[in-house]
Amino acid sequence: MPDSMSEQLQRDMECEGLLECFHGLKQLDKQCFQVLVQADEPLTVDEIAEIVDRERSTAYRSIQRLLKAGFIQKEQVNYEQGGYYHVYSPTDAERIADSMQRMLNDWYAKMGQLISEFEEKYDQPQDAELAVEG
Repeated sequence: MPDSMSEQLQRDMECEGLLECFHGLKQLDKQCFQVLVQADEPLTVDEIAEIVDRERSTAYRSIQRLLKAGFIQKEQVNYEQGGYYHVYSPTDAERIADSMQRMLNDWYAKMGQLISEFEEKYDQPQDAELAVEG
């Protein structure tokens, strides 16, 4: 079960925690992302799996979550004799930050709307309270 907002605000959070907080990414996803950030060139799923010491299929699922979240990019590399393979690289940090900022703004607007709805639903005029007491 996710922590409440007040619990999240009280604990120390590192910037990598945003990966989990915004997109529900797992520890392995964060490891794979870090591997790609530190790499000098784009990597294949096999290379990533070897570095994080996981099965290829496990690393592939993590890569797919990172792709869906927009944290990494996929590029096709063609062999001269036919066929191809994919390599992965991190998305520009500024683009990721902009995306998270937009998501945060949308979330903030939605929470503001829900708070207003709460107030409208449960706000009772003082006269109504006195009538019930009288």
